[in-house]
Amino acid sequence: MELVSREAEEYAAKFSSEEDGLLHALNLHTTKTHAHAHMLSGHVQGSFLTMLSQLLHPKTILEIGTFTGYSALCLVKGLQFGGKLHTIELRDEDATTAKAYFELSTYRDNIVQHVGDARQIIPALNELWDMVFIDADKTGYIDYYELILPSVKPNAVIIADNTLFHGQVLEQNVSGKNAIAMHAFNEHVKKDTRVQQVLLTVRDGLTLIRKL
Repeated sequence: MELVSREAEEYAAKFSSEEDGLLHALNLHTTKTHAHAHMLSGHVQGSFLTMLSQLLHPKTILEIGTFTGYSALCLVKGLQFGGKLHTIELRDEDATTAKAYFELSTYRDNIVQHVGDARQIIPALNELWDMVFIDADKTGYIDYYELILPSVKPNAVIIADNTLFHGQVLEQNVSGKNAIAMHAFNEHVKKDTRVQQVLLTVRDGLTLIRKL
C-alpha cells in the first residue's frame, strides 16, 4: 500500500532543506548498490530527524539499526558539544559502509559504532539516553523498547520507525510476521502508562514517544 504518493514525497523534498553533500552521496550510493535501499531514511525523514535532534539538543543518542548510516548522520547534527551518538548494526556489510561515511563526517568523533546483537550490546553501554531511534528488526521492537526505557531520561524521546509498516497494520486481519510485530508494538506503547506518544504519518509511520 502506498501511504504517501510519490508526487507528495517529491513536493515535500522540494520544499525541505537540502541534503548536505555527504548525505546526498550516501543516499545515492545506497540507492545504487543496496538491494534494500528502501530501508534508508531518505531526504524528508532525515531532515525531520535532524530538526528534532537540533530542537532537543541531546547529549546522548542511541540508534538501534544503523543500516548504511544515513539516519545517524542526520541525528548527530543536534548533539550537544562533546555529546555521543551510539549506533548499533547487526550486519557487517552495512556497518562497513556506514563506517566509511562516518569517517568522512565532521562529527566522526561523536559517533560510536557497535556491530552485533543490540540485545547484548545495550546493557553494556551504561548510559542514560536523551534520544533513541529504533529502526531495526521489527520483531524485536518490543524487546528493544523495554530494554532501553529504564535508561531513557524523563522527557526524553524515543522515535520508532516503520510503525505503519507499508500500510499492512491497517488491514482488518493483520498478517505477516513483521506487520503483526509492528501492530503489537503499537498496541504495547499505547497501553504503556509510562509514556506519551503520537504516531505520525511520515513516510512509513514514525512514532514519537516521550517518557513521563
